Amino acid sequence: MMNKLLTIAKNTFVETLRQPVYAVIIVAALLLLLVSPSLSMYTMDDDNKLLRELGLSTLFVTSLFIAIFSASGAVAVEMENKTIMMVLTKPVQRPIFVVAKFLGVVAAVALAQYLCTVGLLMAIRHGVLATASDTHDWTVVSAAAAVVVATILFSAFFNYAYDWKFTSTAVVVAAILATFAMVFLAFIDRDWKFNPAKNGINTLDIYGSILLFLAAVIIAALAVAISVRFNVVVTLSACIGVFLLGLVSDYVFGRFADVHLWARIGRFLVPNLQIFWISDAIYEGTAVPFKYLLISASYALCYAAGILALAVALFQRRQVG
Repeated sequence: MMNKLLTIAKNTFVETLRQPVYAVIIVAALLLLLVSPSLSMYTMDDDNKLLRELGLSTLFVTSLFIAIFSASGAVAVEMENKTIMMVLTKPVQRPIFVVAKFLGVVAAVALAQYLCTVGLLMAIRHGVLATASDTHDWTVVSAAAAVVVATILFSAFFNYAYDWKFTSTAVVVAAILATFAMVFLAFIDRDWKFNPAKNGINTLDIYGSILLFLAAVIIAALAVAISVRFNVVVTLSACIGVFLLGLVSDYVFGRFADVHLWARIGRFLVPNLQIFWISDAIYEGTAVPFKYLLISASYALCYAAGILALAVALFQRRQVG
């Protein structure tokens, strides 16, 4: 059973990476992170706070769309093309199929989130050029340029020599090279000196990215659950609706929960995505404790498990022939 689970999850992960939209969303997010220091320099307050919020917003939207499109491609498209029949006749139990698809989608979201998080950390390390006397952090610029150039060269070589798909190879290679770049930046400061104490890496940014990934796990579970019954368009619309409603859950349901039954039901059914957003901590300059991270992770995993249980129940009676 475990072998079947891991095999389907691995195939889902690989097929998700091969989807052109996967690479397009990542490239768009990295480009937004690239220009975010320029977009953040016109505030009347601390520009770097706005830079952090813009970067985390980019991560949030990126993980949302990758989760939706990945889940839709992994489940809904497979049922429309009838390729799911080849899997279920192995035989593979339907709960195993649903859970494996979810794990494959989450792995793809995690890879994209990691790559974009590295881009965010580089953008924050570079900072906003708020005054004319500020200079570029050429350490960061050089490291990012080296990753981009090396990724293109390696991906082109593997595509030519081994016929590997360029986009999926580029994502994996970029993630590997970006790891080396961040290790380099962790020890080298903007003056090209060994100075780990001034590496510009803030725990707040890493915690913020992890929290947004936990929110993406919930959205991925929801997308898988909807995909077992509906097509890509319905899945996309429903997930975006739940995403937007989850961001204002306290305002829509929380303030009426003590008075109205519908508010208590809505607060229970709709995931509260506000708990994964650390905007208050950014602007107030407060730290996010590790305990809060654990509580949020427990909430996300429990919520995702409940949605997956619903997905299994919906898929049990779904006719795929």
